[in-house]
Amino acid sequence: MPRLEPIEQPTGFVMRMAYWGIRRQFGKVITPVKVVTARMPGSFKLTNEISKFELTGIRLDHSLHFMIGMLASQINGCAFCTDLGQAMVVREHLGMEKFNALSEYKTSSLFTDRERAALAYAEEATRYKRVSDSTFSELQKYFKDWEIAEITWINAVENYYNLLTIPLQIDSDGLCAIAHERQKKG
Repeated sequence: MPRLEPIEQPTGFVMRMAYWGIRRQFGKVITPVKVVTARMPGSFKLTNEISKFELTGIRLDHSLHFMIGMLASQINGCAFCTDLGQAMVVREHLGMEKFNALSEYKTSSLFTDRERAALAYAEEATRYKRVSDSTFSELQKYFKDWEIAEITWINAVENYYNLLTIPLQIDSDGLCAIAHERQKKG
């Protein structure tokens, strides 16, 4: 149970419309919206813009994009964000094999050296808030500057979301299961 009681019936037109849209998109109103955004309606626009940019403005390969986010969430122990990431993978029809093996990215043959470089960078930045010169040099072998900027941004945003959910004890919403069910229907 979250530390703050979820608000099931928001006040104000904007939040009621937000709940409607989110329910339509995910199959339910996600708990961070009911716990945080409902109490800070002004943050909805910011969160919505970040989400839109993340889904339409990032040019990096979708699979790598979601791997970076999910790895950060797993490292931080954010069950909600991991579940949301898995739901996005299902919605994008990316296959779960690599995502289920993220904790073994350093040794698993499922991952390319390019993916390993990005994931090592994201892992080190998530754990230590900085990266070594050797980790950055390895990243530069495989990625252009704009890609490095996007990898850094994706990782930073995921850590931001993790910090909104973990301290408030917001757990998984079962979004991956909903995405699987929706995929079966159609």
